[in-house]
Amino acid sequence: MQDLRLIFGYGKPYRRDLLAAVGLIFLECGFEMVIPVLMTTLIDEGVPARDMGIMMRQGGLMALCALMSLVTGLLYARYAARYANGFAAELRLAEYAAVQRFDFANLDHFSNASLVTRMTTDATVLLNAVNTGLRPLVRSPLMLTMGLAMAFVLSPRLTVVFLVTAPVLAVLLALIVSRVAPLYGRQQQAVDHLNSRIQESLTAIRAVKAFVRGDWENEQFEAVNDELSAASTDTFRHAVLNTPSFQAVMYTAILCIMWFGGGFILQGTMTVGQLTGFLSYVLQVLNSVMMFSGVFLQMTRSLASARRIREVLTEQPDLANAAHPVTDIADGAIDFEHVSFKYHAGAEKNALSDITLHIPAGATVGIIGGTGSAKTTLVQLIPRLYDATTGTVRVGGRDVRDYDLAALRDAVGIVLQKNLLFSGTIRENLLWGDPTATDDQLWAACRAARADEFLQNMPQGLDTDMGQGGVNVSGGQKQRLCIARTLLKHPKVLIFDDSTSAVDTATESGIRHALAQLTDVTKLIIAQRISSVQSADLIVILEDGRLHAVGTHAQLLAEDPIYQEIYHSQRKGGDEA
Repeated sequence: MQDLRLIFGYGKPYRRDLLAAVGLIFLECGFEMVIPVLMTTLIDEGVPARDMGIMMRQGGLMALCALMSLVTGLLYARYAARYANGFAAELRLAEYAAVQRFDFANLDHFSNASLVTRMTTDATVLLNAVNTGLRPLVRSPLMLTMGLAMAFVLSPRLTVVFLVTAPVLAVLLALIVSRVAPLYGRQQQAVDHLNSRIQESLTAIRAVKAFVRGDWENEQFEAVNDELSAASTDTFRHAVLNTPSFQAVMYTAILCIMWFGGGFILQGTMTVGQLTGFLSYVLQVLNSVMMFSGVFLQMTRSLASARRIREVLTEQPDLANAAHPVTDIADGAIDFEHVSFKYHAGAEKNALSDITLHIPAGATVGIIGGTGSAKTTLVQLIPRLYDATTGTVRVGGRDVRDYDLAALRDAVGIVLQKNLLFSGTIRENLLWGDPTATDDQLWAACRAARADEFLQNMPQGLDTDMGQGGVNVSGGQKQRLCIARTLLKHPKVLIFDDSTSAVDTATESGIRHALAQLTDVTKLIIAQRISSVQSADLIVILEDGRLHAVGTHAQLLAEDPIYQEIYHSQRKGGDEA
């Protein structure tokens, strides 16, 4: 229930709509409670005496009550819909904002598909719970209380039937809920798996077609689809027991009431009108109990979704600003002082081990090493995408943990290993680097990244639509646009994480020449090709997360066997290796 209390706190801006909806339910119930009393008078006084005046008056009042009940019901639907949809919108917004605050370590806790499910399916479950559950949640206890009170007034002896059936209904509901509750969690996990499969197959659809793996993908989808189908079938197989079980008890109670009520009529202690009115209250009470049992099951499912949403909302970012964060970064000098790092506290092995390295401001540094040598991990510590497990990382002479996160990341431009562009035009993507950039500045950045070569051939130039994820440009063009976008930030530290791997050597040489003009920017270039880093002021070689060697191209070529091996394998085909 704490999860629901937290989640429904996001409906506070729509509290007036909720109060109006609840108030209208009270009015609706009041009108419905009056109808059996009017009907009792009509049957006991109007029908035997054939008094049309009484029958018309009571019938008219009954029709008026029914009409007012209908009007209040319609008004309730309006206010309830405003509250439910407003609450769901606030909840999705809060989840999305929470994800935007996440650090890389937080994102490692959730899969992309799971986050999508939590912001869509789980939020919709709660929306439906409010839309369809608010009315019976308020109405059922109210009708139960009022109906029992009115029934007791009409016949205290017949009311004893409720005292017998109520415990039976409670036991049935408890048994069903205890079985169904864990199944709803399993069902939502199956939705996660289905979304993950769809997301992956659509993202890689070109590779699937290129390798003619459509049949295999169909088999994989069929497996997760069957998992969801089985989970849903198992869940609802138990949930649907609710209705027949409650109906069996309800009709048994009605038979008992008619049996004993008929005896009371024959004894002269009860009238036909009283029994008719009593049966009306019985039906209202039992229907309310049935509705409440349905709401209880819906709340059980809502609890599973609320728990999953709460996990997102309460996930605390691993990285936080200092109490008095520094916003001014003096320069692009970088220092690693005995830095070690592991992605998870329980990991047996460090990804980086005892790294000590000084990079002067304005220097160009190449970083090379084998696959898995933690090159990317090393540079991700500079803008605090992760924090070092031990040791200190300094930028501009200060510990990166002293800086305001936004200011630090604004001063560090990083072209990630996986190039990502967003839906929209090329201009809109470039403006991520500097929202205030003019056309001249945009074209200057594109020329430095050698993106102007293909942009000039596009009929709409900077206003060319990229398509979703930049599908309308090649891998090399995407890399150059990402470089141009980062250059527009005018950072003090510029990191290229193997970001020229898809461009030809001539274009790469042009980009390196443009970067050389940025003398006041510290440049870190992760690369697989020696040609990408041989002109750097300093070359760092990583091996298995450790600092293997540091030096210039000439020094390493003369002294370091690993560098010699890489150089000869790339330049001479490995003949001398």
